[in-house]
Amino acid sequence: MKYPAVLSINDVLPRLDEFDTIIDARSESEFALDHIPGAINCPVLDDEERILVGTTYKQVGAFEAKKIGAPLVARNVARHIDTLFADKPRDWKPLVYCWRGGNRSGSMAHILAKVGWPAVQLDGGYKAFRGFVNTALENPPALQFRVICGTTGSGKSRLLETLEAVGAQVLDLERLAAHRGSVLGHLPNEAQPSQKMFETRIWDKLRGFDPGQPVFVESESKKVGNLRVPEAVMERMRAAPCVSLLLSRPNRVRLLMEDYQHFCADPSTLNSQLDHLVQLHGREKIDAWHGMANSGRMPELVDELLVQHYDPAYLRSIDRNFAQYPQAQVVELADIGEEDFLAAARKLHAA
Repeated sequence: MKYPAVLSINDVLPRLDEFDTIIDARSESEFALDHIPGAINCPVLDDEERILVGTTYKQVGAFEAKKIGAPLVARNVARHIDTLFADKPRDWKPLVYCWRGGNRSGSMAHILAKVGWPAVQLDGGYKAFRGFVNTALENPPALQFRVICGTTGSGKSRLLETLEAVGAQVLDLERLAAHRGSVLGHLPNEAQPSQKMFETRIWDKLRGFDPGQPVFVESESKKVGNLRVPEAVMERMRAAPCVSLLLSRPNRVRLLMEDYQHFCADPSTLNSQLDHLVQLHGREKIDAWHGMANSGRMPELVDELLVQHYDPAYLRSIDRNFAQYPQAQVVELADIGEEDFLAAARKLHAA
């Protein structure tokens, strides 16, 4: 094969894990929005340089833009080789892509191939990859989903983590979305990914699952924080067999106090989130909950939120959206210790 080889998305994706390095040659902001799983960002033009070249192209012309861009590209590619790739052996096989598989990835792939590495350039670039992911999520693989259901605080996320630890296949949508899935679910110091990156993460997990083994997933709503679960994936989940996870209310309060310690440290953050519930519960009730938070009565507040907000909403939603919930396998936790979740996970994984 002559290098740099230019391969289509259909040729590249079945072999994606064979490349030693996947190089995203786009700018840092393009990379941050979404990228092929496992890629590293090596901008051929960074954000400022890309704006400069693009503005020159529009206002002056292609020739002047290329005169400005060429030395920038050469210096950037040289720096990447010096700092990242100088120690790579002769058979190091990189995949390079940019937005549409044009000049940026073409320039880097050409130079890498001239060095002697068997570089591959992705024809169509990220745009082709994004189109592939969209199509794949419209018709996801026929996996054996098993949906973990349970009221807020019953330990669904912990059970998924434990299932994964014992070797089960798990699609943890809340982890992929960096959100715990409720009005209070925003994770401190961690922003949610873009919608495109969320979908890429889901696609990447789905492609690695064995269709012959069950895939455990939580009974999410259509949105996890600000992100939407792909419709076809949600339809497969909602039609799947369910597991009903039970935990006593006092233990649910204890578990939530452990999981949401950041709210205890900063009640103002909790109160700003509770304000989103004014339309449902009225200003007087929200002010009363603010008072509990400010005075450190967190267990009492959590218990009231479960009884008056979360439990009624969850039970309405589960009956409406998960068709097989009435026939769910029941798993009851006696406590919230590691051994309790481990026993439940092993039971489900062995079934």
